[in-house]
Order: sequence, then structure tokens, then C-alpha cells
Amino acid sequence: MAPNDPKQGGGFFASIASTLSNFGSAMTKSVNGLLGYEGLEVINPEGGTEDAEEEAKRGRWKQEDRDSYWKMMQNYIGADVTSMVTLPVLIFEPMTMLQKMDELMEYSYLLDMADECEDPYMRLVYATSWAISVYYAYQRTWKPFNPILGETYEMVNHGGITFIAEQVSHHPPMSAGHAENQHFIYDITSKLKTKFLGNSIDIYPVGRTRVTLKRDGIVLDLVPPPTKVNNLIFGRTWVDSPGEMIMTNLTTGDKAVLYFQPCGWFGAGRYEVDGYIYNAAEEPKILMTGKWNESMSYQLCDGEGEPLPGTELKEVWRVAAAPKNDKFQYTYFAHKINSFDTAPKNLLASDSRLRPDRYALEQGDLSKAGSEKSSLEERQRAEKRNREAKGHQFTPKWFDLTSEVTPTPWGDLEVYQFNGKYVEHRAAVDSSSSAVEIDNMSTEFNPWQYEDLAAQ
Repeated sequence: MAPNDPKQGGGFFASIASTLSNFGSAMTKSVNGLLGYEGLEVINPEGGTEDAEEEAKRGRWKQEDRDSYWKMMQNYIGADVTSMVTLPVLIFEPMTMLQKMDELMEYSYLLDMADECEDPYMRLVYATSWAISVYYAYQRTWKPFNPILGETYEMVNHGGITFIAEQVSHHPPMSAGHAENQHFIYDITSKLKTKFLGNSIDIYPVGRTRVTLKRDGIVLDLVPPPTKVNNLIFGRTWVDSPGEMIMTNLTTGDKAVLYFQPCGWFGAGRYEVDGYIYNAAEEPKILMTGKWNESMSYQLCDGEGEPLPGTELKEVWRVAAAPKNDKFQYTYFAHKINSFDTAPKNLLASDSRLRPDRYALEQGDLSKAGSEKSSLEERQRAEKRNREAKGHQFTPKWFDLTSEVTPTPWGDLEVYQFNGKYVEHRAAVDSSSSAVEIDNMSTEFNPWQYEDLAAQ
């Protein structure tokens, strides 16, 4: 790490690092006044002005639901609960993890600018701002649906991008995605690792994200910070992502190291991101600062990380206006993701938009959403039994498992690669004048590769 790493002090961010070290983490209180919940931690990002018992009673849960769920979840403290727990739909949003992956495309124009940019360090300014931009959407406190094995999500009609994602594994849950336009190629293998801590959960992104800028063939590798969801059951749920984000130019060795500040006492430091763009010799060239829920700015700096005389901070990205009082805190882009406006004609029947549980929740029918979710999960189990009985192994359609295993800060990852078959499929659909165009809205959700489930 370069000597002017913002976490280490020195340079432009010395005072920030010093101040945050005095604040520590957000106000944490143990609930001792509620019978049966003694020692339960409730974290208030606003700084502890509320009594812990009063804060614990807040949130979206009804008391009876909260109490029964807490009794069940106590057995999983310390465990990875990524795919081992059935969760109630009241904590879900009407979107799947595959759609959540596509939210990185909202500010894709930043990658277009990175591709067009001549300056190697400004390329990283644009690209890291793109990577940070999605955290505004990640602050939502609702859980997306886990995709069914073989489920897909497609998007067109945004920035010239074609996006396809597929659920490639059920145990462990893994997704793969590919996006492309005239400026860039985006490839991701996504796998989450979790640690349930009682009233909070740590989420570790055991994935690989690569962006190729087409003009010069530059390849960028992204390692995001972990995320912590606080007050899952008791209190108002909120999200923090303290830690480093590193984006490396694998072609030149230049890199960005940005530090997401932890939420401190009375909310100090929450949302703040600070760091530098370094050259291959780990010398700081550009400083970056901002808030992941508002905007990011940059300024040229000297070898000590200090702003160059005669330069000023320039804004590179600002969050777009969002709907007010939206039930699920959705952006306008999130609503587009759920709509058929961004769907290609003759949508794959395995697309997330078509899930009956997702649609029922979007319509506000929690009872139907819950029953449909249970039905899909049971059918997925039945398909697995059927597949194993026949001695078959699930094979993704649009991505291939490679022999590559890449290390991440949170464990090794098997890498899936886009196989190009989707491009051929979409070209055939789009060019066929004889094919009857199917009404996407009337298409029945069908991710299944093994249809004969009646006897299961």
C-alpha cells in the first residue's frame, strides 16, 4: 500500500482519518429491558439519542412476527445463511438478485467516458465513480429474491447495452452476468458469503468483476468492500459498507484505492468515500472524495497526496433524482428494470420479471407472494430430485464454468464465462420476420430444464 493511503493518515485525508479514529463505530446498545432479548445489539446510526429498548421496537416487523422469527434465527448465529433459511416475504422487495446485478448499469455513461478518455488516471476516476454509483441503490433495506436455478434476466433499451444474467448454481448460490455496448464489456461471477450475527448480518462479495474498455483493450478488475446490514429484526434496518474498494488496471498496473468510511458516533462519516488514484509505482496522482449516496469529486495531487496548487475539486458523478416516498426506495432506473420497457421482444420465459411471487409482491399481495414463493422453491427441489434421479447435472445455457479458480479476500471463486450463445439467440429472434412476436406480459415463468415433475 502506498504511504499516502487515506487509512494510514498523511496528505489530504490526514484530518479525516484522525477524526474517524476518535469516533469509532456507530452507537451500539445492548437491549436489557426486553424480557428474553438481554444482550441483543441494536445499532442506531443517528447516535444513540434513543433508548435501546425503544429503538428495538421500531422497524417493519409486527411484534408477533418479530418474536417468532427471532426464536428461529437464534440457532443460526455465526452461520452463513445465504441459502439455508426460508425468509418471510415481508422483508423482500419485488426484484431478484439478477436484477440487482443490473443496477450497476444505471450510470453506464461513466464507463463510456472511461473508454473515450486519453488520460490513464482519469479512466480510473470515471470507472471507480461508476462502481461507487450503485451503492445508492444498495442502501435499500429490502431483500431481493434469490433466483431459481436457471432463472435469467435480460435488459435492452439503456445506453445501447445488452445485458444478460443467469443463475448458474443453487448450492452455493451463484450468478453470472454479461453486459456490452460499443464502449465496454462487463463480466461478473457473483457469489455471496454471509455471517449472521443475531440482529445484523455481514455480507462478503466473493465474486469477480471485470470491465474491458474496448478502444484500447484496457481490463479493469474490481474488488468491492463488504457490506453490513444492521437491525435486521429489531430496530430500523440500515446498511453500511465500511472498508476498501480497489480497482486495478490489469493492463498498466495503475489502481484506485478508495476507503468507505464506517458510520461513527452520531452518524459521523456515514456514506463518505475517500482515496487516491495511483500509478503503477504506487504514487498518488489524483485524489477522490465524496459520498456514495450523493456525489464524487476528484482533484489532481502531488506525490505526497496534497492537492496541486491552482487546481480545484471537480465533480464527476452525482446521484440522479429519485421518486419521493417510494415504498421500496426505488430509483427511476430500478422501476425501469422491473418493467417490460427494458425487455427485448420475445423475452426468455426464465426472466425474473415473470416470477409470480415477485409480481404479487409488486402488486402488494403479500399472501399470494408468500404462497407463490413457496411453490417455486418446492418445484425447484422437485426438479433437483428429478435431475439427480436421472444422473444429470445442471448446465447453464448462457455461461460456461471455466477451469479458473480466482482468489478473493473472502475465499476462492470458480469463474463462469459468457459463452456467446445468447448473442446468437438474440440475433436469431431479432432478425426473424416469420416468427410470431410473443406478448411478454402473458409469458409464463419457466426456468425449468426438467419438466416432468408431476410424479415427484
